[in-house]
Amino acid sequence: MSDIIATAPIEHPETEHGHKVPMDPNEIKPKIASDIAYWAKEFGVSHDLLHEAIRTHGIHIPTLRAALAKHEVNLT
Repeated sequence: MSDIIATAPIEHPETEHGHKVPMDPNEIKPKIASDIAYWAKEFGVSHDLLHEAIRTHGIHIPTLRAALAKHEVNLT
């Protein structure tokens, strides 16, 4: 008899409207496409600009929000 217990995969949380929400509300997971899509829309920026902000300022939401609000990120 096997001692392996099957578990259901962990599903990504969703809002009541079926849109994916970030796994962590305090940090962006840059390798998770749904996190990039969510936060790019939330901040009103392109995916490319968000990736540049992450590269420059890190993954913490308050830091990114402040940098983007002050226009401290550009793609040039």
